[in-house]
Amino acid sequence: MGQETMGKKENEKKKQKLKREKEEKREERKLNNNKGKGLDAMIAYVDEDGNISSTPPDPRKRREIDLDSIQTGAAKREPVDPADLIRSGVVTFFNEAKGYGFITDLKSQQNVFVHVNQLSEAVKERDKVTFEIEMGPKGANAVSVKKTK
Repeated sequence: MGQETMGKKENEKKKQKLKREKEEKREERKLNNNKGKGLDAMIAYVDEDGNISSTPPDPRKRREIDLDSIQTGAAKREPVDPADLIRSGVVTFFNEAKGYGFITDLKSQQNVFVHVNQLSEAVKERDKVTFEIEMGPKGANAVSVKKTK
């Protein structure tokens, strides 16, 4: 029976030691607690370069910004003159059996796909044409193609 008492005493000592350690940890957490700090400790400032700092910006360096000059959203497109949309080019390839071909734009030297449905009259290779460009899922397409003399 003496041995059991000794084991009980050791277990009780271990429990007391764990309790003290737990209490010490709790006190340490209370001392190092970041909660309850004032509003000033939580405020961050952004300087003129966009960097975050803990000091407020210098009011003498303040610049006035015209609110109307700030662009929100996509850029506004300027109206396009319809005459600028019409391009001229040369038919470099046309397969009549399949109904498609390519036109080389004289200004940009870009090859543009053309389908037979977009032709106002039949064309052959080396014919001069006027056309408009429309962007399709696979790239630029020539539309409203007309043969020029």
